[in-house]
Amino acid sequence: MKAFMDKDFLLKTDTAKKLYHEYAENTPILDYHCHINPKEIAQDRHFDNITQVWLGGDHYKWRFMRSCGVEEKYITGDASDYEKFCKWAECLGKAIGNPLFHWSHLELRKYFGYTGVLSKKTADEVWNLCNAKLQDPATSARSLIKSSNVTLICTTDDPIDSLEWHKLIAEDESFDVKVLPAWRPDKAMNIEKPDYLEYLAKLEAVSGVPEINTFEKLVEALHNRMDFFQSMGCSVSDHGLEYVMFNPSDHDEIESIFLKRLNRMVLTKEEEMKFKTAFMIFMGREYHARNWVMQLHYGCKRDNNTKMYKKLGPDTGYDGINNNTPSSQMADFLNALCETDELPKTILYSLNPNDNQSIGTMIGCFQDSEAVGKIQQGSAWWFNDHKVGMQDQMISLANLGNLSGFVGMLTDSRSFLSYTRHEYFRRILCNLIGDWVENGEFPADYEILEEIVKDISYYNAVRYFNFPL
Repeated sequence: MKAFMDKDFLLKTDTAKKLYHEYAENTPILDYHCHINPKEIAQDRHFDNITQVWLGGDHYKWRFMRSCGVEEKYITGDASDYEKFCKWAECLGKAIGNPLFHWSHLELRKYFGYTGVLSKKTADEVWNLCNAKLQDPATSARSLIKSSNVTLICTTDDPIDSLEWHKLIAEDESFDVKVLPAWRPDKAMNIEKPDYLEYLAKLEAVSGVPEINTFEKLVEALHNRMDFFQSMGCSVSDHGLEYVMFNPSDHDEIESIFLKRLNRMVLTKEEEMKFKTAFMIFMGREYHARNWVMQLHYGCKRDNNTKMYKKLGPDTGYDGINNNTPSSQMADFLNALCETDELPKTILYSLNPNDNQSIGTMIGCFQDSEAVGKIQQGSAWWFNDHKVGMQDQMISLANLGNLSGFVGMLTDSRSFLSYTRHEYFRRILCNLIGDWVENGEFPADYEILEEIVKDISYYNAVRYFNFPL
C-alpha cells in the first residue's frame, strides 16, 4: 500500500515519476485566468489566520460544508474564524473521493509544512501551526506567489475598472511577477439584467462617451476602454456565457432592441439573443484586430437557489451544470468570424463534461497556421477540475486533436494557496502520459516527452498568449 500523498502521489509508474520529478515539478507557473483581487497583491496582504486565506471566498469549500449539514453561520455567517475552521476540518476529514481533500492537503504541505491529515482530531494542531506560519512575512500574498514559482497572473476585470492596483504593481520594481488585467465585459453584454441601465451610466462616466444611447455608442465606449486595458498590458478576454447562442440580425434591428431596453421595456428572449450575438461578433472582431485571446466559459446555470442568492449574492456555491449548451451554435459563431478572417485565438470551456467530444471535433474545424492550437479546448473547468475530469478532458483532446499543443492548467481561483492545483494537474498529466508509454502506446523518447510535458505545463501558454515575460 502506498503512503498517503507521498512524493509520488498520483504517479503510478516509473515513467510517470520521471516525467513529473524531472520535467514538470520545477517548471514555472503561468496563471492566465484567476479571480485574485489585485489590491491584495498591491498591498501585499498579510492574513491573520488560516480561515481568512482558506475559507474567506471559497465556494467550493462552502458547498461541501453544506452537503455535510453544517449550519450557514459556520460557512458565511457570523461564527468566529476559529469556529469556521473547526467545522471545515471536521468536514474535510470525511471528504473521501472529493478533490478538496487532495487540494487542501497539497496546500498544507507546500505552504505550511504539515504532512499529517486535517480532521476534527487535528484541527487545533493545524490551526496553531498555520497561524504561526502566517505571521512570517514569507506567507504574505506576494511571498506565496513567488514561492509558487509563478511568473505571470491574469486577473478578471470589468471594463469600468480603474486598474489602479495593476498600475501600482507594475510600477513596483521590488515585485517581478507580472500581474495583468483580463477583459471581462459580461455586464456590458447582459442587457436583460435589472441593473443594466445603471451599469451603462458607470460605463459612460469612465469611457469618454457622455451618453450611451445607441448600440454604436456602446461599441465606441467599449472600444475606448479596450484601448485603456491594452495600455495596461491586457491581451486576453474572458466571457461567462449564460447561453450558447448565435442569432444574427441586422444593424437597424440591434439599434431598435437597444433603444427598447433604454426605454425600460422588457425584451423577448429572441431579442436578447440577437443583441448578445451582435455584441459577441463585435468583441471577436476587436480581439482579432488587437491579437487578444478570447476565452469563452459556458454550460453553467447560475444562482439556482433564489432564497440564498437574495441573502448572499452570486458566486456563493449555488451554481450547477446547464445541459442546454448546443455546440452547433458555438460553431456558427466561430464560423461567422472565420468567414471575414476575424477569428481570434479562442479557448472554449464547457462546464458540462458531455461537451468534451463535441468541442474536440468543433475546434478542429477552425485551426490554422496562426498559432499552434489556435482554437483550444480549455482545461477541465470548475466541477470538472478533479482527477477524473482532467483525465477525461485530456484523453478526449488527445483522441480528437493535439494534446501536445494544449495550453494547460489555470487556477480560476480567489485563493493565494491555489497554485498547488497546477501541481495536481501536472501529476495527473504525467501519470496519463506515463501509462501510455509503459503500455507501448508511445515511445520512451525522453527528449520528446520532456518537450511535451514542459510545453503543456508552461511553455505552450507563454507562446500562445504572447505575454511579455
